[in-house]
Amino acid sequence: MEISVGHTPDSDDAFMFYGMFTGKITSPDFTVNHVIEDIEKLNRKATNPELDVTAVSVHACAYIPGYTILRSGGSFGIGYGPIVTGGKQMTIDEIKKGTIAIPGKMTSAFLLLQLMIGKFDYVEMNFSDIPEAVRNGKVDAGLVIHETQLSYEQEGNVKILDVGEWWDKKTNGLPVPLGINVMKTSLGMSTIHKFDQYLQASIEYGLEHLDDAINYAMQYSRGKPRTLIEKFVKMYVNKITVNMGDVGEEAIKRLFEMAKEKKLVPDFTLNIAIK
Repeated sequence: MEISVGHTPDSDDAFMFYGMFTGKITSPDFTVNHVIEDIEKLNRKATNPELDVTAVSVHACAYIPGYTILRSGGSFGIGYGPIVTGGKQMTIDEIKKGTIAIPGKMTSAFLLLQLMIGKFDYVEMNFSDIPEAVRNGKVDAGLVIHETQLSYEQEGNVKILDVGEWWDKKTNGLPVPLGINVMKTSLGMSTIHKFDQYLQASIEYGLEHLDDAINYAMQYSRGKPRTLIEKFVKMYVNKITVNMGDVGEEAIKRLFEMAKEKKLVPDFTLNIAIK
């Protein structure tokens, strides 16, 4: 079966799919064509089911009823997550009086920050453009994701808020649900389960061949050094990535319980693949 798989031009996604896309791990059931897009573009594309499998922000699951969440391939922070940076230290009240650059309205980072500080003025931009916009004073603060959350100091900015730390305390240690992979529900649970196992095997292969998988992921480093990319990959490709288990499922459910309570997402049914 030929299927389309969307993922982001980010090193952690590339690491997960290394085994699959290089043919190191094969499947008798699937031939994969991969499509690479920024996460917010994938989020929006998923609202009108186009790709068979796609990476999306967890937040996007509130708006994509045609998909089922896979148990493998999730990006969960364990005690860490998105951060807010600025050119100087600011209080929450000061931040909310200004404008915050966000990496997209459907990103999990945006939803988490709204849960943390309430509603605020924002401007959307590609996540990789946010640090420079903050440094140049085009915005008052920036909501930072991916590897840029590790390089803000080198970019001349300071950390103002740590959304991952807030979530960790708020939920008594649940992992921070950020990104996941989903598959068209119409393909059927048997097919979804088979692909889930295929993706899990690809992730496990990457973890077992770490140096080779990191080297492959470096094509999406955006000029960042290998040491930083390796640190980032190890942060977001972890045991919950291999299989979210009960704790990952609980984290996703908790996020949407909190968001529904604040009326930040519509009422919807969460579809998660069978164990």
